[in-house]
Amino acid sequence: MMLTRRQALLSMTALSAAGALSGAFPGAAFAQAEPRRGGVLTVHLGSEQRILNPALRASTGVYIITSKIIEPLVDLDAEGKPAPVLATSWEATPDGKTITFKLREGVTWHDGKPFTSADVQYTALEQWKKHLNYGTQLQQYLEAVDTPDDHTAVFRYSRPMPLALLLRALCDLGYVVPRHVFEGTNVLENPANTAPIGTGPFKFVQYERGQFIIAERNPNYWRKDTPYLDRVVWRFIKDKSAATAALETGQVQLSTYNALPLADLDRLKSSPDFEVSSRGIEANAFNNTLEFNVRRKELSDVRVRRAIAHAIDVDFFIENFLYGQGKRATGPIPSSSPAFHPNNPAPYPFDRKKAEALLDEAGYKRGAGGVRFSLKIVPVQNGEDVPLFATFVQQSLAAVGIKLEIVQLDIAGALTTIYRDWDFDLATGWHQYRGDPAVSTTVWYRSGSPKGSPWTNQWGWQNEAVDKLIDDAAAELDPVRRKELYAQWVKAVNDEIPVWMVTERQFLSATSKKVRNHHNTPRWGSGDWHDTWIA
Repeated sequence: MMLTRRQALLSMTALSAAGALSGAFPGAAFAQAEPRRGGVLTVHLGSEQRILNPALRASTGVYIITSKIIEPLVDLDAEGKPAPVLATSWEATPDGKTITFKLREGVTWHDGKPFTSADVQYTALEQWKKHLNYGTQLQQYLEAVDTPDDHTAVFRYSRPMPLALLLRALCDLGYVVPRHVFEGTNVLENPANTAPIGTGPFKFVQYERGQFIIAERNPNYWRKDTPYLDRVVWRFIKDKSAATAALETGQVQLSTYNALPLADLDRLKSSPDFEVSSRGIEANAFNNTLEFNVRRKELSDVRVRRAIAHAIDVDFFIENFLYGQGKRATGPIPSSSPAFHPNNPAPYPFDRKKAEALLDEAGYKRGAGGVRFSLKIVPVQNGEDVPLFATFVQQSLAAVGIKLEIVQLDIAGALTTIYRDWDFDLATGWHQYRGDPAVSTTVWYRSGSPKGSPWTNQWGWQNEAVDKLIDDAAAELDPVRRKELYAQWVKAVNDEIPVWMVTERQFLSATSKKVRNHHNTPRWGSGDWHDTWIA
């Protein structure tokens, strides 16, 4: 009998039942049409990343904080097109190997020093290219950044870099940090990684571990007369039911990226006091993942990996655990990306008999107690559904003779265990797609990422043909040919399945209707909030 969501929740002592409070503040149709200056926006965060430098760590858990403090070269506008931020214009040569950015003048760092092209040069070469978890792949063919003057940065590549790819990538992988703060230091241990200095609308004030982060209005911000808010406060509330209570009682005004219990998000959709939707975060489609450490003898056999996929009833999980929010993924490129999606069907339909046959064929017959072999799974607990999925996988594999132990760690511990120590058999968490496969998706499959780099290929799996497809597609200037190459890549990685993209989903935010000018761009949750205000 298949485990239901309720049964799983009752079996997991780490999760408490979500309760609705009756003392929510009343909804109202606020009359202010003009932005109101002042006020504090308090944001719920469910976990800590322990690093606040988006030039070193690409993650929505980092962006939701530091994108208000540190700015990228470009961002997305309301129509989803690249828009100027620290870069004001850009131009590529016909061969795609030289891309020139004109930089904004009159911008200062929060410590008063001027922002110049030297900061862009340093950040690109010393942080994006060497350390940033997705940037190492994106910028692997970046040879130099020339700075002919203080407000021009010329990126030179040994292979073509499609301009559209780079611009979309720089929204997430183009945050610039001050050269004078980092140069000549141990970059990974620099104090500015937890007390960031940027050019953004808000200045870092305080980080109290496990409690809160505070940033206040930057009075010298280059966008005149903004920001409207006096302060942004991020509160760490790990108990999801307590976070819902804080939202309903007005202690926080925003919870985003599925940080609340799915049951509460479903319930709050009918409340007149909140907006619950994927608006403003739709640029970040995501998947539940199942990652295989192929260093493990059993998992090195692709038949075993395929058997595990066939053993899991994804449709049942979506309906009973995710409140129907999502669908089976067809691979690493979501259907919401028509420019690249190859229109292929979802691989590995639920088929327990086929799973059993593949395991038998691989030589892993049932032994004592019906067990074929044992594995352990490490969930990266990005959201409530991740440990639930680990439990669902555990029960699903037991049905085909695989005994699975769940290793529960906090996010930082799980990231270290999987990506640095390689001390896992299976792992599960979230993958985020950011508009182009080369931004944050192909890095899950391409070999060569630095050890310890989160959300990259640390599985012990390498395929030279796949590496070549990834590199060729990223350097292809013809969009038609580029889509063809990605279709070949999707087929190859779906067949080999070093990572299984299980579901295809959209994030949800819950926002108090007192908050105005919110979710007005496709990646607003990771935006700067300079025009957001409180009614």
